[in-house]
Amino acid sequence: MGRIADVLRSLVFYAVFYGGTVLYVLAALAALGLGREAFAAVVDGWSRFHRACVTALLGIRVVVEGDVPREGVLVALKHESFFEAIDLPNLLERPAIIAKAELLHIPLWGRAAGLYGVVPVERDQGARALRGMLAAARGLVAHGRVLAIFPEGTRVPHGCRPALQAGFAGHYKLLGLPVVPVAVDSGPCYHRRWKRRGTITIRVGETIPPACRARRSRRGLRGRSTR
Repeated sequence: MGRIADVLRSLVFYAVFYGGTVLYVLAALAALGLGREAFAAVVDGWSRFHRACVTALLGIRVVVEGDVPREGVLVALKHESFFEAIDLPNLLERPAIIAKAELLHIPLWGRAAGLYGVVPVERDQGARALRGMLAAARGLVAHGRVLAIFPEGTRVPHGCRPALQAGFAGHYKLLGLPVVPVAVDSGPCYHRRWKRRGTITIRVGETIPPACRARRSRRGLRGRSTR
């Protein structure tokens, strides 16, 4: 009986969410000509619509533990399903998302992503591309945006802890921002064809100091230990 209920809830969710998404896409296309704020408002509304469908139609409870950062940090999120990718503009206020540059090469979607505030990262970055990425990221941070990244680079099964992408360490060092780790356990409920009722917990961890400050602290500790 539980399996049948999961299937029925999922079918209703797919019909309502993806049907509504068509309307949001049309609204976003219209908003492209009205400027950044209008377009971003449509994207934020779509993310809130998704959260409402998840809770009301799928019976999934979403719990946020900890203080959600507002600005001046790099938020590193666990990635188990599409839930957190779609929910990101709902969780964070107008996030600037660091993503692979290939996504911005997709016709129309790339323009939309750039307008919202996606920071492109080349897989094999030359010095010029890296400088461009850093300048774009710092510009968005200066305007009060929160940077967000999925440091594992792709979705991973629940319970697995793969190595972080090498590029994430570089971003952490070069951006000079505090990092806020965020754990998300969406896999058991959301990462399947037939979604399951349950609870998705978004747990905001303690802030990790910027790399430059951490290095200074370690040098200070070493200096005191030699006295």
